[in-house]
Amino acid sequence: MFTLPEQLSALALGNRRQVYNLLFLSAWEALRDVLREELGIDSAATMVLHTWNQRLEQHAHIHALVPGGGPSLTGEQWTKTRHKRQRRRKQPYLVDNKLLGQRFRAKFIAGIKRLHAQGELKLIGEWSKLTDHEAFDAFLNSIAPDGWVVFIEPPPTEDARPENVLKYLARYMAGGPISDRRLISHDGKDVLFWARSKKKQSEGTRPQSVPVKLSAVEFTRRWALHILPKGFVKVRSYGGYSNINRKAYLERCRRLLGIDHTDEPGNDEQGVTPDLATETNELSIKCPDCHRPMTCIVSTDRPSWSITMHSSYRPPWYHDD
Repeated sequence: MFTLPEQLSALALGNRRQVYNLLFLSAWEALRDVLREELGIDSAATMVLHTWNQRLEQHAHIHALVPGGGPSLTGEQWTKTRHKRQRRRKQPYLVDNKLLGQRFRAKFIAGIKRLHAQGELKLIGEWSKLTDHEAFDAFLNSIAPDGWVVFIEPPPTEDARPENVLKYLARYMAGGPISDRRLISHDGKDVLFWARSKKKQSEGTRPQSVPVKLSAVEFTRRWALHILPKGFVKVRSYGGYSNINRKAYLERCRRLLGIDHTDEPGNDEQGVTPDLATETNELSIKCPDCHRPMTCIVSTDRPSWSITMHSSYRPPWYHDD
């Protein structure tokens, strides 16, 4: 996970497309370079942008899914990505995250300076003083080096299956700033929801959740902070997983690992595997109490925000300009 320092949050909100694109590129280039230098592998990654924390405040960061191995740069052998100095799980995994954080910081600062020099950053209001190059450089230098947090986590166990990690990341791809299950109540004035406690937990314990109350207007304001620019892609693949390289990269991986791909099930004419088609036709959802198959009686799709905000259900403070 690659996190932008808090001092850059307001700048990111005023320049979302430029800053978020640079965040993706800086994270990938830093990861690619360090993996090449420390492990000598041709790497790949799928990255997801998140812009929020548990309390819906601005907190831009990238989640990256990186395979646990890869072809060597020569393409002649398979190399595992376990860090060379790792002996216990608490030691660095994959690569040294401090070195990775330094590279990430250097890539991002070089990129944001380039955007500033080219006049591609919007700096208005209290930020207008940073239009001066020296003032902008001084602002960047004021950000502490330890503010560029890079966190690397290995699979939960040595025997963890890849699909379990993929299912975990899938929640980050499809979810929004807050899920329905975290909402507690709304009395027409305030919204109450669950969020992680800010208190530090002892090692090995799960963070506790506490109720957080916001006015309905403040809750909506925070939610709206995370609306991405039109057409912005928040899930991207790089290196061996990129669209242009994926087919050849996976074939090279299978060859080095000795995996026969010819026996894997193909797709039918509709683009659905036979197993998936069978599962779709069967009643696979069961009652949690009696464990008998359940039948869907009615299904109602959630209306889009464009419909809601132009209907009688829209908030009283919203005005259609």
